[in-house]
Amino acid sequence: MIATMLALSVSLTAYAGQATISAAIEATPPEQSSTLPAVKRQVLVEHRSPSYWRVSFDNPPFNIVGPDFLPQLTEVMNEIESDRDLRVVVFESAVPGFFLTHYDFVPPLSASTDMPSGPTGLHPLPDMLVRLSRAPVVSISLIRGRATGVGSELALASDMRFASREKAIFSQWEVGAALVPGGGPMARLPRLMGRGRALEVLLGSDDIDGDLADKYGYVNRSLPDDELDGFVDALATRISKFDKQAIADTKRLVNFASLPSDPEIGAGWDAFITSVQRPQAQANITKLMKMGLQTNKDVETRLGFYTTTLGDQ
Repeated sequence: MIATMLALSVSLTAYAGQATISAAIEATPPEQSSTLPAVKRQVLVEHRSPSYWRVSFDNPPFNIVGPDFLPQLTEVMNEIESDRDLRVVVFESAVPGFFLTHYDFVPPLSASTDMPSGPTGLHPLPDMLVRLSRAPVVSISLIRGRATGVGSELALASDMRFASREKAIFSQWEVGAALVPGGGPMARLPRLMGRGRALEVLLGSDDIDGDLADKYGYVNRSLPDDELDGFVDALATRISKFDKQAIADTKRLVNFASLPSDPEIGAGWDAFITSVQRPQAQANITKLMKMGLQTNKDVETRLGFYTTTLGDQ
């Protein structure tokens, strides 16, 4: 994908116990024509071949997911579902140190809750994750850097996950800030690693490195960082040469045995929206923003540590 830049200026205020944040985005025309508003491209597609695409997340400095990001990801999801030749899509990051991170606390909540539902009837974020899991193509997440919140949830919705042993960090940090994860990890993690380990990840709200993610079944496997790209590319290239109908039928049958239902995923989003409006969550997010959430690299890279300090504030 062709890299683009996003300049973000953030200020925090509080009204009646609800944290509200204003953001100024410096936008330039997209490099390719698009039906989306004139904001910089944050989700970029490279066609390695007609049957093999790479999708890169490019929203520096931290690859935060918000109302500008979601329509672009939905647009790509539409293309993934409708392309007759596509067999494999690999998700990766163009931002060093960050695969994809948490939801954006800068825009007002209404910017997210007012978004129209997707084809599944769910909010665009859980809608996209459900559709990704069910799409008649193979999805692979190549995780180098932090997969925090939504990043973890997108990786979990992918068919396969491969992580850098040295550089991948997974984090479902939300409970540590009095939030409930919104992208379905409560439904997906127990199916991958069992109930006890899923609760350890979700309720511990701490960082999970590549080795532990491998051991717990969070990912297919972790590999030495210098082997990760070659391994994923070779696997994706191999699968991209196989018959599309055989791939789609095999994946559909595996889905019967392994995927959560739409209501399970939707319930997580509803719980997230409810939780983010509670006074304790608002207080915690306000504290984290003052510490430097979304602006300070140390906070974003050590979010598990900073959430443990909330009770001391």
